[in-house]
Amino acid sequence: MTLAPERHHVADATVDRIDIDPRALHVSEATHVAATHHELNSRLSVAGGEERTHPPKHSGRPNPMAGLTNEEIEGIGRELDALRAEVMDSRGARDAAYIRRVIKIQRGLEIGSRVVLLFSRNKFAWVAGTAGLSLAKILENMEIGHNVLHGQWDWMRDPKIHSTTWDWDMASPAKQWQASHNVLHHTYTNVLGRDNDLGYGLLRVDEDQKWELFHLGQPLWHLINAMFFEYGIAAYDLELRGNLQNWDELSDADKATFKANVREMLSKIRKQCTKDYLLHPALSGPSFVPTLLANFTANTIRNLWSNTVIICGHFPDGIDTFETDSIEGETRGEWYLRQMLGSGNISGSAFTHVMTGNLSHQIEHHLFPDMPSNRYGEIAPRIRELMERHDLHYVTGPIVKQAYQVYRKVCRLALPNEEPGRTRWSVVRGELARVAKRKGAARTKRHLPSTA
Repeated sequence: MTLAPERHHVADATVDRIDIDPRALHVSEATHVAATHHELNSRLSVAGGEERTHPPKHSGRPNPMAGLTNEEIEGIGRELDALRAEVMDSRGARDAAYIRRVIKIQRGLEIGSRVVLLFSRNKFAWVAGTAGLSLAKILENMEIGHNVLHGQWDWMRDPKIHSTTWDWDMASPAKQWQASHNVLHHTYTNVLGRDNDLGYGLLRVDEDQKWELFHLGQPLWHLINAMFFEYGIAAYDLELRGNLQNWDELSDADKATFKANVREMLSKIRKQCTKDYLLHPALSGPSFVPTLLANFTANTIRNLWSNTVIICGHFPDGIDTFETDSIEGETRGEWYLRQMLGSGNISGSAFTHVMTGNLSHQIEHHLFPDMPSNRYGEIAPRIRELMERHDLHYVTGPIVKQAYQVYRKVCRLALPNEEPGRTRWSVVRGELARVAKRKGAARTKRHLPSTA
């Protein structure tokens, strides 16, 4: 059973431990629950031993797992293990044909659109070429790139469609994205203080996240981030803000690694910009400017769409978060439960599912991140039945509804939580006054005349 591998901290050094070889064939481990720890992810303990409790969160809000007994939670784990084994052991020719067909369609759509854009001085050609290129970029990013880099198709042993060789049409280098997304996010889904995807270090999306004055502008930060999402993700994968803020505390080895990652990211961005904003426009000759504009428009549409799909799968109403210390000694069943309660789906047509990279089935994807994406729709009814059987809320809804809920939450949580006897705005005014007083004191101290 494959889980996202974990980054372990040993002494002062951080090392990446990959418990699963993404090239290895899937093997069902029907007897793994007899071991002390899960054989394929040593962070997870198994059923048995001391009875685990699920106390309320530090804020007083109820623990999302409090309504289930340990026996029920581990029963869910065993049921999902069996479902996973059933699907993964049935992978075959139809799955391989699916991904190869999607890649063929995407490449044909991209080539055709770029040919049309050779004549982009014509308004009809510009609109048709831009629309086609936008769809091609969305397909490559969502249904192909994201899922290939998750190792969903590694079992095919095709070196051209493999998580170790795929180079996607995005600003973020594949290996850096895999480290921050596959490893950290999918291991610590919605764990406060451990899952940086909770707002990407930019947004406050849960009442239990600490509020800062910076968050007052998050409705605007959210829109800007959505438009230039690929660059925001590249900076996020670098942990740019944290590394720069704590530069003096980093070891020489960490600084060298960070600098190497920056060079790799800038090289990838230069490659992307050369392709979209120089090479292809140049091939259009007299249509250079409209083709350049078409490429920029297609990239922006892809960024907006990708951002919308991702926020709808992680931040709409009904999504739960978990305390930092709540996952110590976490069992396999609890990990599964956290994925179900910390994710949300998007309802829609078959076309919608493909264009979201089947991340419209975000719950199923978080349960089984390396399962072929075309299988998520097949298992979704069984996951929903399992959750409803245990009175767990299966979050789903149309993309417009989910996106509205997220933006409403972003606006609401731009303000701090209410405090006893104080409104949100009074808390803001108090923080502004405190900051102004601190800065004023610093200025006064800095300009005191010398008495020497």
